[in-house]
Amino acid sequence: MSLKDFAIAVARELKEHGIDVVLTGGAVVSIYSENKYVSNDADFLSTTDHQNIVKAMQTMGFTNKGKDFFHSSTKFSVEFPGRNLIIGNAPMKATGSIKENGFTLLLLSPTQCVMDRLAAFYHWNDRQSLDQALLVAQNQPIKINEVKRWSENEGELSKFQEFVDGIEAKKSRR
Repeated sequence: MSLKDFAIAVARELKEHGIDVVLTGGAVVSIYSENKYVSNDADFLSTTDHQNIVKAMQTMGFTNKGKDFFHSSTKFSVEFPGRNLIIGNAPMKATGSIKENGFTLLLLSPTQCVMDRLAAFYHWNDRQSLDQALLVAQNQPIKINEVKRWSENEGELSKFQEFVDGIEAKKSRR
């Protein structure tokens, strides 16, 4: 089972327990980079009370250790890192989705995924996150003007330019 299929299966089952989730983090990078970046966990945001999430996950056969959930039949883990989607300093609503077999998985759009990765680069100088943003940008259409506006609001236009330069460098290597 792929990480994408795993995330859809978990989200579908959580929905049956009345829990709505949004997929974020490295799993979204994996999906949008066509697995050029590999993640072994699915990060979900949910406004549902954490105790209800724990109960649902345990019903599904997961055990929790701290904030992570594990299942003996898969290498993938699940984490619930927060309740609200905030990228950098900007609250957002997830605008991405994957429809499969009558179920819709909500996730970050490619543009939001790039901004999420760039936030780590901007605020913690995490160069791996810059590389992940570039992978998504080279594999998916993104709204570069939206990323630029967000970057300006984050006070990071110089690092945004580094991202743009990285896109251009990857194009010239093709």
